[in-house]
Amino acid sequence: MKEKKRKLTTASGKPYFENEDSMTAGPRGPVLLQDHYLHEKLAHFNRERIPERVVHAKGTGAFGKFTVTHDITRYTRAKIFRNIGNECRIFLRFSTVGGEKGSADTERDPRGFAMKFYTEDGNWDLVGNNTPVFFIKDAKKFPDFIHTQKRDPKTNLKSPTMMWDFWSLNPESMHQVMILFSDRGTPDGYRHMHGFGSHTFSLINEKNERVWVKFHIKTDQGIKNLTGAQADKLRGEDPDYSQRDLVAAIEKGDHPTWTMKIQVMTEAQAGSFPWNPFDLTKVWPHKDYPLMEVGRLELNEIPANYFRDVEQAAFAPSNVVDGISFSPDKMLQGRILSYPDAHRYRLGANYEQIPVNRPITPVSNQQRDGMMRMDDNGKDDPNYFPNSFDDIYPDEKYREKPMDLGHSVADHYDRNENDDDHYTQPGRLFREVMTEQDRENTIRNFTGSMSGITGEKRDEIIRRQLMHFHRTDKELAARVAEGLGFDFNPGK
Repeated sequence: MKEKKRKLTTASGKPYFENEDSMTAGPRGPVLLQDHYLHEKLAHFNRERIPERVVHAKGTGAFGKFTVTHDITRYTRAKIFRNIGNECRIFLRFSTVGGEKGSADTERDPRGFAMKFYTEDGNWDLVGNNTPVFFIKDAKKFPDFIHTQKRDPKTNLKSPTMMWDFWSLNPESMHQVMILFSDRGTPDGYRHMHGFGSHTFSLINEKNERVWVKFHIKTDQGIKNLTGAQADKLRGEDPDYSQRDLVAAIEKGDHPTWTMKIQVMTEAQAGSFPWNPFDLTKVWPHKDYPLMEVGRLELNEIPANYFRDVEQAAFAPSNVVDGISFSPDKMLQGRILSYPDAHRYRLGANYEQIPVNRPITPVSNQQRDGMMRMDDNGKDDPNYFPNSFDDIYPDEKYREKPMDLGHSVADHYDRNENDDDHYTQPGRLFREVMTEQDRENTIRNFTGSMSGITGEKRDEIIRRQLMHFHRTDKELAARVAEGLGFDFNPGK
């Protein structure tokens, strides 16, 4: 049976008869103002592009499922983890961080790894990267850092001078910079990389006991990275390489999977930890805080419409569910504010009513109106609280255990004790984790990037960064200096 054709209509549903020729006064005459469908078509076209994400603009995404494989109910009362075998639908978006929408997928850049779990208690967004650490530990520095990854305000070009000036003035970036300029800075597509919640979060169990937690999402496909030369080649040959790879794999039934694991630290352990456990520039040693398996993620569905789901997807670290909560991590605290704010600017105040962001559980509150309101807008229920008419009430059973901050006093602290050791972990990464080939590639990537530093401050910036390398590993500094042809004497 032949499929029934659909009539052309205006946005209001009125059938329309002409989609190519404008209404004119005679065959050669001017266009008439009354051709409202022409106006609607052009006006909509002018508004098709919503504001680009400031960061993570270039990306791809897919739907799938999360399945619980191990019992962690001793740590959390979150319903998603209540039973082994529990499943929930997920949406996962991968991205590069610093580039625009048209940039290449293989740029040297961290990769976003953002997950939305559609749970029975609301949406849980685990918004991380493919690295367990980040460049900075305080959100107040974030706009400055991102400006250095974007374009020079004068030349409108990417600027190694800006990047290395910032990094050399912020030694806390050393750990992430070491990862970025290794081959891990150019992963081979999205299927062959790990994901990390990166921040410290907390889990709360039925006894209202809190533990600190880090989330690790380990690829089951195996890690694959590109060398700098391979990544550069793909930039020109296939700038959408990672997008193409993910879509092709899922469409042919080769569904990628990841294993979720956690590290757990008690409040008592955090109190005696040798450095700030909430410092985003550092990791927790696996030998002291071993990985525990939790579940499995599988991606099995490419969205039917990229704009509807991937472009309008909005992830926020503030979206946690009962049994999962926050920590004193300064970067996390800043993101709790800034991410929803960015979504309201880009998508509107009602962005969580867009299908890809909509929770599967009913939503009840007194929020009303705003651009693109898509539900019944609360019907005739009151838009204020407290009131004598609706049945919406705050449920005390969801009250969290207070977060014990000791005898802290609110102030502008630049660091706590032992927070200024920016070199031990990246030094161990370079000496003990990387192979000799890894070290050679990393040094080559450092010298290639730093050779782009220009201007009257060139030598000052290079010398400052070489001192950070020297404190990290003397051999590293010497080999980068040699590659740059730079006369470096750390004793000066």
